[in-house]
Amino acid sequence: MAERDFWIFFVEEAKRLRAPLYARLAAGALSDPELHTLTDAVRPGQPAANMLLGAVHFVLLRGAQHPLRDFYANLGGRRTVDDADPYPLFREFVLGHFDEIRRLVATRVTNTNEVGRSAILHAGFRVLAAKSGAPLHLVEIGPSAGLNMIWDLYGVRYLRGCETFETDTPDAELTLETALRGQGIPPLGRSPRVASRVGLENSPVDLDDHDSRDWLRALVWPDHPMRFRRLDAALSIYARHKPEIRRGDALALLPEALAGAPANQTLCVYHTFVTYQFSPEMREALDNMLATAGLRRPVWRLAVEFGAEGDHPLRLIRYRDGTVLEETLALCDPHGAWIEWQA
Repeated sequence: MAERDFWIFFVEEAKRLRAPLYARLAAGALSDPELHTLTDAVRPGQPAANMLLGAVHFVLLRGAQHPLRDFYANLGGRRTVDDADPYPLFREFVLGHFDEIRRLVATRVTNTNEVGRSAILHAGFRVLAAKSGAPLHLVEIGPSAGLNMIWDLYGVRYLRGCETFETDTPDAELTLETALRGQGIPPLGRSPRVASRVGLENSPVDLDDHDSRDWLRALVWPDHPMRFRRLDAALSIYARHKPEIRRGDALALLPEALAGAPANQTLCVYHTFVTYQFSPEMREALDNMLATAGLRRPVWRLAVEFGAEGDHPLRLIRYRDGTVLEETLALCDPHGAWIEWQA
């Protein structure tokens, strides 16, 4: 996707996700050549809109004082785009912190870790466990900080009108709430048993590093303060349950990870909003690796990515003996705000 096309896509996505501040800021930056001299420094494959907005947010989180703060709800701001146009202040702030923001967009990557997606993963892994009947061996591609690797430590509460459906997750310190659309109900009950898990990440987030933690927080959209509260709660849980994350190119690491899966466990590779950053050749290589591994044993894949119709399907795929079976389990919000169960 060309850079300008991605900016346009980002504006529409922000509108759809009810993020009016980011929709306005991205729309302004789209037609601002001076700001594009900043985004020219973005690493190849990184989305310029996310990087610029994240860098500005990072500087504000670190205490920079400017009237722009008044538009960031998570920082206590009370102004909205209905009150005034925030873009002139945004532009002023960016140019006033040009060198710092350019350094951030040139050196950081958009390794977001949206904890709300674990509410979606909960449902998918329950379907998988029911089909396989064995403990799970999980390999996450692109886990970022690894917060969605410990999805089974969070509880989930699905809300539909006055109805509430809740998973059985004893002693959960964080319960994720997500709206339930349509008539279907995701599987509930106890979390499936996860026997082992590993993440494959080119740029894992070091949560022991203050800058890295703040960059992770900066990638959360300020229009959604609830996401900040979830993130901080998940960070606290993660500090006591750190899963293994292997650093390196996920596709290069994947064959060894597949070969190392115990034979008595259900092997599942999963990813959430990762492969949209892959080239067509990389996506084909991932499919081929899983199909080849499926010649030796059943291999499952649970994926939440951008769909062909502009939606976000939760898909469960099985590779076995040269055949590929795919099922769409649900449609969902990319941040886990809602799920429409279809399985």
